[in-house]
Amino acid sequence: MNYFGKLSIIVAASILLGVAFNVFLLPHEVLTGGVTGIAMIFGLLTPVNSGIWIIVLNIPIIILGWMKLGKEFIMNSIISVAVTAVSMLYIPIVSLTEDALLSSVFGGVITGVGIGLIIRNYSSTGGFDVVSLILIKKWDMPLGGLIFVLNSIVVVISGFFFGWELAMYTMLSIYITGIVIDRIHTRHVKLNLMVVTNKGEEVRQAFLDNLVRGVTIIDGQGAFSREEKKVLFSVITRYELAVIRAVLADKDPDAFVSISQSMQVMGNFRKDD
Repeated sequence: MNYFGKLSIIVAASILLGVAFNVFLLPHEVLTGGVTGIAMIFGLLTPVNSGIWIIVLNIPIIILGWMKLGKEFIMNSIISVAVTAVSMLYIPIVSLTEDALLSSVFGGVITGVGIGLIIRNYSSTGGFDVVSLILIKKWDMPLGGLIFVLNSIVVVISGFFFGWELAMYTMLSIYITGIVIDRIHTRHVKLNLMVVTNKGEEVRQAFLDNLVRGVTIIDGQGAFSREEKKVLFSVITRYELAVIRAVLADKDPDAFVSISQSMQVMGNFRKDD
């Protein structure tokens, strides 16, 4: 996807976040997590809109991300934060339902979809998203789970200010958001890839040209045909599966392919791609 296509998704997902916050979560004082959740607390306790607080609180984290994650990522993140803040300024705070539990569930799902799409397109919503993305470069774990752990501080804060019942709604919303993020942001999911092909050299070169992964080549032989074949083995992320499909459709559509999820990867596996 070209840059403008990704940017369009980032903008649309950021507006979706504004809808989730102002239509589902804020009307019931149910918060989202991290810096955005803290901004929502300040917005509820002060006359300053939560969108303004989002910008103010994200400034130091954006600077940290600039140093650790690169200019393009942070520029995309600034756009996402700005669009979310503006959408919260102009989308009215209205409640579609009086049921706080229902709003927590739907708000959590919509927030997870928005954040997942934003992160998948090389951006973030600022705040703990940036911190989590820096940490998973060192710790190979699900992004949504790490965000949930970091965001739990918001639950404690909201409990003191708005009561523990609303804090539990907030915990539910954050938990659902983390689950949805991990369904969309699947970079942490590792796959074992085995390809049996008659065109070993062409497939090998295509893999090396299109992936950042190492590939192990094993000489094989068909048990029935006795035909010599090449067996290529690698470990990829789920994001890269689409690349693999395109390469094999082009180089050897008749190749035998086996893909399974890997429980754990040890050794020199690149995580910061």
